[in-house]
Amino acid sequence: MELWDIDSAIASFSSYLLYERGLSSNTASAYCCDLREWKAFCESLDEPPFPPGENLVQRFQEHLTRGPKSKASRQRTMAALRSWMRFLTLEEALSEDFRLPSLPSREKRLPHILSEGEVERLLYGCSGTTPLGLRDRALFETAYGCGLRASELCTLRINSIDFSARSVRVAGKGQKERMVPFLGEAALRMRKYLEEGRPLLLKEPSEQALFLSRNGRQLNREDVWRLIKKRGAEAGISPSRLYPHILRHSFATHLLRRGMDQRTLQEILGHSSIATTEKYLHFDLELRDVYDRAHPRA
Repeated sequence: MELWDIDSAIASFSSYLLYERGLSSNTASAYCCDLREWKAFCESLDEPPFPPGENLVQRFQEHLTRGPKSKASRQRTMAALRSWMRFLTLEEALSEDFRLPSLPSREKRLPHILSEGEVERLLYGCSGTTPLGLRDRALFETAYGCGLRASELCTLRINSIDFSARSVRVAGKGQKERMVPFLGEAALRMRKYLEEGRPLLLKEPSEQALFLSRNGRQLNREDVWRLIKKRGAEAGISPSRLYPHILRHSFATHLLRRGMDQRTLQEILGHSSIATTEKYLHFDLELRDVYDRAHPRA
């Protein structure tokens, strides 16, 4: 690998993220996009982006701080740069004593959730026996009943559902599979969709995607975003509080509030670190503190 060939270095890094670290294509693409921003910054100063100079990295951090990016976006960009430098060290393109840049402090953000009543309104809003109504009810029941990410919902296949075992096989981040309980209202609505809704949406008999668009194609994340906005508006929920992960966050917080332990929830959600799961506990405790201070009979 030539030291001045930044594009080759980024391409090799992308392959490393996908095939050695097992990261998702979305994450690898985001990291490479961040590195191209680093490349553009260096070129604007007529400085070589490869190898990364320590003083230049510091100037890049200052450049990000002055820009419009949020703290979370700035941290991801620097995390991408750090990961790339570690990769270069493994490839012996950088010396092992190269000093990695520090990460900016992460903004503490708690997830937004819907109340249990709002979830019911959203679900009941998907009424009717049309194929799209049956699909949307099954989609949202599965999202809330299993705590799935939007991307996980979209990649479910017909054979992902095992009604006899009352479970669903989910391909999570980095294609790591996990089994999630699948029962109750989610299973009932899924059966109805599979029997009465999906056959009417299906255009190609070979299509294995579980959730289909009106054109018979697999739903994507943008479709889920659009549907939850549409159905949420019909249920009288503010659009500013609706986004694809809202049912996943609500699922996690509601389960903790009802007594589920964090380790079990971590397994269901597919979190690699318990710290990611703990944010829902912090949210629930904060919610209770606000309630204690505000409610006249608390």
